[in-house]
Amino acid sequence: MERLTERVHQILSARLNAGDVAIDATAGNGHDTLFLAQAVGPTGHVYAFDVQPVAIEQTRRRLEAAGLFDDQTIHLLNQSHAELPDNIPPEHHGQIAAVTFNLGYLPGADKSLITQTESTRQAVEAALSLLREEGLLTVVAYTGHPGGAEETETVAALFQSLSQEEFSVEVTTPSKEHAPRLFVVTRRRKSS
Repeated sequence: MERLTERVHQILSARLNAGDVAIDATAGNGHDTLFLAQAVGPTGHVYAFDVQPVAIEQTRRRLEAAGLFDDQTIHLLNQSHAELPDNIPPEHHGQIAAVTFNLGYLPGADKSLITQTESTRQAVEAALSLLREEGLLTVVAYTGHPGGAEETETVAALFQSLSQEEFSVEVTTPSKEHAPRLFVVTRRRKSS
């Protein structure tokens, strides 16, 4: 069975091009940041956020091992994703091709340090406002840890409240009770 993170990469790879700007709102171990860096290439920009210094360091090491770390185009930010709008330069506002969130906790680290419902809501709202036309936002949300169900439901409610004229929302609902959910949001092209 395909992992949801692999599915996210397939979805993003169909839309990302060299020179694009992308955001990994939850850097974690750096897998998504590395994928985004490969997709946008040396002419693109990637912004990766994480509140845990160890996550930022692991992400940096992963990028360096792949020969892709360049501090002019890869921006590793040891900050909450709720700070996203203040850390994306104005020239990239409305130009973001993709934003990805992988909620929950850092694998292999302290499982009590999890993404928080309110900061995630703020970050998702900000990310939506930064997307370009046909830009994508993906969220993998986990319900099986303390706080995960509330966070997932908050994200689901936020997406359900979006204007259908401005955004399309797809949800992958798992067959198992505590399996992760995938949300894919696309900013629609404005009709002329």
